[in-house]
Amino acid sequence: MEFPAPTPRPPYYAVIFTSRRTTNDALGYAVMAQCMLELAATQPGFLGIESVRDADGQGITVSYWQTLESIHAWGSHAEHRVAQAAGKAKWYEMFQTRSCRVEHQSYFQREGRDHGHAAD
Repeated sequence: MEFPAPTPRPPYYAVIFTSRRTTNDALGYAVMAQCMLELAATQPGFLGIESVRDADGQGITVSYWQTLESIHAWGSHAEHRVAQAAGKAKWYEMFQTRSCRVEHQSYFQREGRDHGHAAD
């Protein structure tokens, strides 16, 4: 996935997933995270994703979506629900999700490195 995620001109939606990982099953988590990334990318309304995690297991993932309906559909997708249950059972100490409508964005890129991001 590109970083930062290429997004269209607003409005669109963002889901902010803030989490703290356990030390349990790092390989299983990595495999599931990759599967969920690939699955999310095939969902109607998916625009992109950005994710970071520090050495202490604290992370933020922001996914971008065209509509609230596409966010709800992803949240209730059967395979995603299985991953959510596994996350609660073994991979996360805590997590929080927040959804918001993106009304404005700006973008800076040093000369010679245009990636075609839309900006207002």
